[in-house]
Amino acid sequence: MDRLSNTVRPYAWGSTTAIPELLGIAPTGEPQAEMWMGAHPGAPSRLTRANGAGETRPEQTLTEVVDADPERELGRATVEKFGPRLPFLLKLLAAGAPLSLQVHPDLAQAGRGYEDEERRCVPIDAPHRTYKDANHKPELICALTPFAGLCGFRRPTEAAEAMAALGVDALEPYVDLLGAHPEEAALREVLTAILGADRAEMAETVNLAAAAAERLGGAHAPYARIAHHFPGDPGVIAAMLLNHVELQPGEALFLGAGVPHAYLDGLGVEIMANSDNVLRCGLTPKHIDVPELLRIVRFEATDPGVLRPEASPSGEELYETPVDEFRLSRFDLSPGAAPVDVTRGTPQILLCTAGTPKAGPLGLTPGESVFVPAGERVEVSGTGALFRATVVA
Repeated sequence: MDRLSNTVRPYAWGSTTAIPELLGIAPTGEPQAEMWMGAHPGAPSRLTRANGAGETRPEQTLTEVVDADPERELGRATVEKFGPRLPFLLKLLAAGAPLSLQVHPDLAQAGRGYEDEERRCVPIDAPHRTYKDANHKPELICALTPFAGLCGFRRPTEAAEAMAALGVDALEPYVDLLGAHPEEAALREVLTAILGADRAEMAETVNLAAAAAERLGGAHAPYARIAHHFPGDPGVIAAMLLNHVELQPGEALFLGAGVPHAYLDGLGVEIMANSDNVLRCGLTPKHIDVPELLRIVRFEATDPGVLRPEASPSGEELYETPVDEFRLSRFDLSPGAAPVDVTRGTPQILLCTAGTPKAGPLGLTPGESVFVPAGERVEVSGTGALFRATVVA
């Protein structure tokens, strides 16, 4: 078992205070958006491990440790199912401003898209490159504080009512479309129209809609706030097609393939398949591949499906999801309770978010984490909240 040293990513949308407050350190004044825990090549966790003689080795990345002996670190079943790499990435995510409106492909779509761009020799770092790898990217966000986001399409009639209430003439064609077609066709036609509209004309529409949303307040207030960060962006209007969700601490959202979503505000624990495949559809200056996006998006109205953990006799609270690349659960440890054996034949990352729990002999404070190789015996004890990230293999 290894204590991890993790990188915080300073994306512009990040909160300046949420992660420092959890870690118990002073804010720097700069945004601190995500703390990554895992073996993603963009910012792998680091560790210092003793050799067989008890001598401390130089610091290594978790990627290097896994590459040196995948079966020892991940377990044979994990390697056979997912290959010689850690299948998930765990994060602390702190949104101080809205993230881009986006969707992720399924596994077959990602494979086809990646092969196509490789065949056409599109550089992997090109700004117009859509598929960075051949993997899908399902993800789960679990709120540590009140957490706001957009998730999946709402009923077209509800979106039409929200747009009509703004009293903006330029939105009337969208209102009519949303009321005149079957749901799937209505959503597709309106999103296509929004993304294909003249940018200058749409910017004026967005600004009028934002001013109206600010005057109305209430359910329209989130769109005024989004527009404050992205003035004139067509994604502000696209956001009105989606469910607005407010999670309470302990609640979670699962984002599957083709589901449009964006995080707006709050601190959470996020886990995802280890992929970089994102198709954006607004609230960003980055490239938007409209034709590919329209092939990926699932145009259906859905309930966002807020998840609450299911308790087990051991005290583990599991967030059920339909994917095998990750499995997220939580332990709320009480003073004086017996240690809980969390040994598994799969790799684990244990993350403390409250209190002073212990993982084996290692004491943890909020924001600290450890990597547990497959099959290594470990018990958790003490007081506090501990998230466990692993796989289903």
